[in-house]
Amino acid sequence: MGQETLTQVLRYLPEIKDDRLLVGMGTNDDAAVYRLDDDTAIIQTVDFFTPIVDDPYDYGAISAANALSDVYAMGGKPILALNVVCFPQNLPGEVLGNILKGGADMAMQAGVLIAGGHTVKDDEPKYGLSVIGIVRPDRIIRNVGARPGDLLVLTKPIGTGLITTAIKADMVKQETIRKTTGIMKRLNDEASQAMTKANVHAATDVTGFGLLGHAYEMASGSSVSFELFYKDIPIIDEAAELAKTGIIPGGTYDNRRFLDGHIGFTDVPRYMQDIMFDPQTSGGLLIALPPDQIAAFKGMGKLIGRVLEKQEYDIIVK
Repeated sequence: MGQETLTQVLRYLPEIKDDRLLVGMGTNDDAAVYRLDDDTAIIQTVDFFTPIVDDPYDYGAISAANALSDVYAMGGKPILALNVVCFPQNLPGEVLGNILKGGADMAMQAGVLIAGGHTVKDDEPKYGLSVIGIVRPDRIIRNVGARPGDLLVLTKPIGTGLITTAIKADMVKQETIRKTTGIMKRLNDEASQAMTKANVHAATDVTGFGLLGHAYEMASGSSVSFELFYKDIPIIDEAAELAKTGIIPGGTYDNRRFLDGHIGFTDVPRYMQDIMFDPQTSGGLLIALPPDQIAAFKGMGKLIGRVLEKQEYDIIVK
């Protein structure tokens, strides 16, 4: 479902007004946040998707890491999760067992308890988690609030959508699959912990709308513009080769269409544009922070741009 269609569907839902709901559907934030008391709020999110790699265990681990990332993006600590499973009757139970084991091991690595879940019959496997995390109400990090003068840091390379599309076509080497799988399985916990100690103004995790889609949400929601330097953006090497040969996921074109008129490119190669529109799975965090806080993320990400006063375009790439 595209962003425009989703926005139209959400109009059917009643408006929620409750002082305890600190973050709800009114914005494009990564998760909902509900205040329990002055010291504690809960973060709740859910995410699941179809297999993007062939190995069931890795698929489960990637799906779990992806779901946990929404909590990390808001500066929270995930504590509890439930499995969300759709599974065909004609596949061996061992496949489902390995998917669940991958998710359980990833949750254990994150210090999260998986306390059950729900399974339904479906023609295609789908797996993910519903996750609860905790955060101090006064320490919530949202995807709005970036300020002119802030620097922009990205904590994982992009290009996973291109790689996983090529995996389905058996067009990539095992070494590339292992490398990309490792990137997607890497938790965003360390970057999240760094955010809670630094004076971060805004953050989001980079997933299905691609780097440019999520950057647009941050910039437009903050009433600023982002200037990105494409040569500084970390990418998976093999993704560049695939983009040059036209191995492009359908979601890339959807993201490009949705962002038409919001992105200004200056001398950016078409293949690199495609990588920046590429839908990501379990991507890194995109963080806006003051220049004097950049040392907190040394070794955890790359400086890819800066925040400007509002310009003609929401995102300027050069």
